[in-house]
Amino acid sequence: MAQATANGVEGLRGLLGSPVGPSDWREITQEDIDLFAKLSGDDQWIHVDVERAKTDSPFGTTVAHGNLTLSVIDGLRRDLVESTGFKLGVNYGWNKVRFPAPVPSGSRLRATAEITSVDDVGGGWVQVVTKFTVEVEGGEKPACVAESVGRALPG
Repeated sequence: MAQATANGVEGLRGLLGSPVGPSDWREITQEDIDLFAKLSGDDQWIHVDVERAKTDSPFGTTVAHGNLTLSVIDGLRRDLVESTGFKLGVNYGWNKVRFPAPVPSGSRLRATAEITSVDDVGGGWVQVVTKFTVEVEGGEKPACVAESVGRALPG
């Protein structure tokens, strides 16, 4: 169940600037990393070669792909904000994506969200920008900071 619910455009605007979260923790396993490598075609050793990573990686283990960390936000967001009163919502893209810290295999992640803008963009659509900060349990820096851009059609 989401920690905040926004009913319609005014509900989203009511959440502007208010951090929500954190979400529940999610473990990122080596199996997750391997599956993402297979799907994406990015099989660089730092992600998939466990034995080599123990000796050659500055992290002492394999690490998740940055884009895997970014993708995990879509699952974590369900713990954070639920929107009602819309016919349809679509992913419109991402702004300012950064990966300040690695995600070692076996780490646990969680996210916080903050709606930073809700704007009418024509044709009845609204554009919603949400800043997500993903942390690694025990880490000093976030693993990912990114602004999700979505469009929603009220109804």
